[in-house]
Amino acid sequence: MAADGNDRAQRGIQSIEVGGQLLRALVHHGRPMALKDLAREADMSAAKAHPYMVSFGRLGLIEQDRSSGHYLLGPLALQLGLISLQQADPVHIATPLVAELAQQIGHTAAIAVWGDRGATIVRVAESPAALHVSMRHGTVFSLTSTASGRLFAAYLDGAIVKRLLDKERQREKSSAAPAPHVGMPPPPPLPDWKAFEAQLHEVRARGISRSEGEIVPGVSAMSAPVFDHTGAIALAITAIGPAGVFDAKWDGPVARALKQCAGEVSQRLGAARA
Repeated sequence: MAADGNDRAQRGIQSIEVGGQLLRALVHHGRPMALKDLAREADMSAAKAHPYMVSFGRLGLIEQDRSSGHYLLGPLALQLGLISLQQADPVHIATPLVAELAQQIGHTAAIAVWGDRGATIVRVAESPAALHVSMRHGTVFSLTSTASGRLFAAYLDGAIVKRLLDKERQREKSSAAPAPHVGMPPPPPLPDWKAFEAQLHEVRARGISRSEGEIVPGVSAMSAPVFDHTGAIALAITAIGPAGVFDAKWDGPVARALKQCAGEVSQRLGAARA
């Protein structure tokens, strides 16, 4: 019995997916590989894998080292990767994932980028819970006393961060501190560079930043970094909520979900796997 058009189309798609496992193996290992190793990673025999590699070679997706016979990504694959990186918009990529994150953890989540005045909110996904903390677009986070501010400080150039801290200290000395609102504690004093550097070291060691009641009593936040293909921090993904229901443990569910979300965005931006 002759197969209809739908069957032929399905077989064609399946064939591409099967061959694509070989390309996935090359990308995953990041080095030239022998045919037998590629085939094993793709769960097929070398005899089955070879025709795929021939076709990929003709397209320029792979090429073969003449001395070793190992396969590596070809010029077309490199061009595709470069174009993909040029088109990648970190905020656009992160926005739907952050919306899913807010639903998953039950707290408000936001995207912050580094702007002229510091870490700035550009997207907000509200918490589905009745009791939640809101964030506003355009809000600029404090460098020293917020999870997002310290996160950026931990991964930006140290000389830049030190200059920003010095400027904050100068402003603090030259201007009278405003009276705190009724029921609000006075703002914490700015740390010196040595103390702040120790905080940033902890952020880098843990791969995440947190703040517990530093700006508003009873409000906690955590922030995880997103990196681009150069390894530079592209944005921060931040979660915030009432301290009574917000799990701010370093290895708690909020921290794990934030890291997973940030890691997925980083991967889509071409960052190296952790």
